[in-house]
Amino acid sequence: MTATGSPARRPAPPGRHLHRRLVHRRPHLLRGGRAAALLAVVGPGLLAGLSDDDPPGITTYSTLGADHGYRLLWILALSTAALIVYHEVAVRMGIVTGKGLLALVRERYGRPGVLLALPALVLANVGTMCAEFAGIAAAMTLLGGVSRYASVPLAAVVVALLVLRGSFRRVEHVLLALSSVFVAYVISGLLARPDWGAAAHGLAVPGMPLTRDALLVAVATVGTTLAPWGLAFIQSYAVNKRLHVTDLRYERIDVVVGAVLTGVIGLFVVVACAATLHVAGVGIDSAADAARALEPLAGGAAGTLFGLGFLGAALLASAIVPLSTAYSVCEALGAPADIDDTTAQAPLFYASFGAMLVLAAAIVLVPGAPLISILVLSQALNAVLLLALLPFMRRIAADPAVMGEHALGAAGRAATGAALFVVALSVAALAVLTIL
Repeated sequence: MTATGSPARRPAPPGRHLHRRLVHRRPHLLRGGRAAALLAVVGPGLLAGLSDDDPPGITTYSTLGADHGYRLLWILALSTAALIVYHEVAVRMGIVTGKGLLALVRERYGRPGVLLALPALVLANVGTMCAEFAGIAAAMTLLGGVSRYASVPLAAVVVALLVLRGSFRRVEHVLLALSSVFVAYVISGLLARPDWGAAAHGLAVPGMPLTRDALLVAVATVGTTLAPWGLAFIQSYAVNKRLHVTDLRYERIDVVVGAVLTGVIGLFVVVACAATLHVAGVGIDSAADAARALEPLAGGAAGTLFGLGFLGAALLASAIVPLSTAYSVCEALGAPADIDDTTAQAPLFYASFGAMLVLAAAIVLVPGAPLISILVLSQALNAVLLLALLPFMRRIAADPAVMGEHALGAAGRAATGAALFVVALSVAALAVLTIL
């Protein structure tokens, strides 16, 4: 099936079949043991999770550590738990139904549901995509002094060529290779020599300054970890990868590993900035500022690694966010959506992908564009727009008519309800403090 959920599976063009060898060899891999079976399904959870550690995410985590030290680490832990819950729900829905999120919303709730969910998702994705390009601009300026007027168009062309000229398998392999850059944040965090006792206390003991700035960065942390585009992407990706119900238990491992790695990387970013910038009383406006400030405090290697991780994360997310948008637009309108299709077979899919790249690049290249505000505020907006998507996901996933025996049980409904409550409470608290 395609990500739109059409029942007929069209043959892929020669040389571009989605994981043809893995699909044919799946029975052999399953007999080869758990490690081989996991290898056959790995990708959706890992990529959707790690791509949350993108420039706006790293900027948010850097601000969290620089402004509040280790105190708000519990918010990152809570957000990571919510990420595990909803990413598992998303891949379960995709694997069981063979349809993406917006396709299910269209079928279950019709045009009113689409008119609520699709604009919210596209708006969140535009803001996030602008933030990705802003991150590329900041990283290239930091590492090589390259102007954003050169780095952003070049990045857009590279991402477009990767998706337009590559098969699903090639795109997946390139993105998985890019995800290896996140080890740079772990190393830079260790070089900063953090206080692990204080970090453990911050993870386990909740505490919150009742100020608008603290709540803004807390809400942004929720929005950047449990991103709307990630939810749509991981479900469509599982469909596009043609996973089966028999793969579900292995895909859950992929989801948990990807989400936990996301939280661990975020943890190292926070502690790196808490151990250096917060202790020294250094304020920052962006992750690029954090990389520059780390050099005199933790050594040049820490600053350079931080910047390299920032650039790699930006390139990874710059490919995934427009893919999420293209999947969602096509699912909402019932159009073909498959990376293995040609542009003639899926014109709306590729047009949506290209339009997102062009629009975001154009916004970031506007002279005087507030890149830092785009980076942080887009993530707070993500948290607000989650309230338009999570209820749809929860109700569809709990519907036995759609999910059969894989519908959410009492424990699943409780977990998804608790995560939704946390998001709603954080957004409401920020709204109250903003008004007051």
